[in-house]
Amino acid sequence: MFDFDPNPTERLFWTALALIAAACLFAPIFRRLGLGTILGYLAAGFAIQLVFAGSFAEHPEELLHFAEFGVVLFMFVIGLELKPSSLWAMRNDIFGLGLAQMLACGAALAVPAVVVGLPVAAAVVIGFGLALSSTALVMRTLDEHGQRASHHGRKAFAILLFQDLAIVPLLLMVAFLAPTTETVDLMESLGGIAAAVVAIAILVLAGRYLLDPMFRLLAATGMPELMTASALGIVIAAAMLMNVVGMSYAMGAFLAGVMLAESTYRHEVEANIEPFRGLFLGLFFVAVGLSLDGQVVAESWVVILVATLVAMTLKGGVIFGLAAAAGTGRDTAVRLGLGLSQHGEFGFVIFTAALAAGLLDPALSSVLIAVVTLSMALAPLVARLEPMLVRRPIGETMDETYDGAGGSALVIGFGRFGQIACQPLFARGVRVTILDSDANRVREAERFGFRVYFGDGSRRDVLRAAGAGEARLVAVCIDDAPTATEIVALVKAEFPRAQVMARTYDRRHAIELRQIGVDWEIRETVESALAMGGQVLEALGETAEEAAHTVAGVRARDLERLHQQEEGDLYSGLDRLHVGPVRPEPLEVVETQEPEPEAEAEAEAARRS
Repeated sequence: MFDFDPNPTERLFWTALALIAAACLFAPIFRRLGLGTILGYLAAGFAIQLVFAGSFAEHPEELLHFAEFGVVLFMFVIGLELKPSSLWAMRNDIFGLGLAQMLACGAALAVPAVVVGLPVAAAVVIGFGLALSSTALVMRTLDEHGQRASHHGRKAFAILLFQDLAIVPLLLMVAFLAPTTETVDLMESLGGIAAAVVAIAILVLAGRYLLDPMFRLLAATGMPELMTASALGIVIAAAMLMNVVGMSYAMGAFLAGVMLAESTYRHEVEANIEPFRGLFLGLFFVAVGLSLDGQVVAESWVVILVATLVAMTLKGGVIFGLAAAAGTGRDTAVRLGLGLSQHGEFGFVIFTAALAAGLLDPALSSVLIAVVTLSMALAPLVARLEPMLVRRPIGETMDETYDGAGGSALVIGFGRFGQIACQPLFARGVRVTILDSDANRVREAERFGFRVYFGDGSRRDVLRAAGAGEARLVAVCIDDAPTATEIVALVKAEFPRAQVMARTYDRRHAIELRQIGVDWEIRETVESALAMGGQVLEALGETAEEAAHTVAGVRARDLERLHQQEEGDLYSGLDRLHVGPVRPEPLEVVETQEPEPEAEAEAEAARRS
């Protein structure tokens, strides 16, 4: 539409301005429409492609490679939030479900290619190239919905991590299948694998022995820009090291993040990286949209559309079947099938390598890249099918190790009630373990310096891991009455040594907990309401002593009524309830009779004598 020929410097600035303007225009619009920011970024890139007729996209792959830095930073941040112990706990999903997904999807997606007449070698490359999913897109989508730590989020991440590990074997496969007279040196291939293992070992050792002391020295300088620069430098160095041995940049960044996951400087590093991560990740999706060849799409749009729909349906169906067979549950299997049905950015790498090796011709390679890009664009729309296919919504979960849990008191629930209840304990130096089942609240508490463990207090294993067996007291501070009752009953049955105190919702709930043996309970509003009543009396003219005396009387009558209700029913003890104005009685009866003058004179004379 517009055609101009700026010099290289002007081209750089015009490109930057166009990308920023398009992203700022499309991303908010698509988010407001409920389609997600990712689709907005993809649309922004494709719009630039169409409007400027290729003037900015003569070499879109160069921009795509540059923008992959966003994926690198993204994987680094994910690694920061995943401790090595958690990664080890995921090994069965990574090498079990992940491997099964690659093999099954690769075989299933190769079949249509064979059916349409492509050579078997090309079909195998196409099948495994399309079996890859977009790590950046899936993880960003999970983040937007707060589901990264959910059950299906962890399963999806395990599969994606195996896919990243599979890049090197897939590239070796392309080399083996290449129709050339050159033979692949087996020893050279084994040497490449050994080099990858050595590179991973270097990252592990550096993360364990070098990074923390380095950050300690940098923090002592008092120069925050050095902390930011060093964090970016670590990410880049780790990514380049893995690239040298043939693995992906993202894998190097992820391992660097995992090595820093237990560092005391983890949160500061994450805060420094966060602005760059969001910027480059958005640029990556714009570059994906920009790399879509408009001419190829125009000429082969029917083939691209049909191929995309067939491939996504096959892939999603296979993943659903594997996940269901693995015992993840129907809803989790549906979410995995929908979430991983798109194809990934590393497919570009596989198809480019296959083109260079002579396995694919240029036209087919362009169609495949268009299929991958279109599938990424359709992914947010596919995700909108989830409410129609799943049986119930999910709640966010987090991995928790309970390292350091234990102490005299276990507090369950760290909402507005639990936070205040903990303050006197902290003030007296009591060692407290705090448990909460709201992942967002756990993260928010961490920002303010509190150590809150994530877990469901109604589960026996969670309570035991959190130290209920050694605690002298368990305080149930949650606002869900049925769950609170369940927890009190569980603690009384399984951990009888601990006293149990609970926040109750109303009189009925208080009576229910008393009947199952709670040691002490308090209705969540009773003391604040009595305090306000006392202040109202003072505002109406009573003294502080009179108001306190009246409030104490009401509290005592309320407790008497509760005892009577516990023995009878909710209508018991009505005589203890004030239902109208009561004539106040004096705090103390005092004789005020004036003494006789003669008696007063006699008393004075007696004192003098």
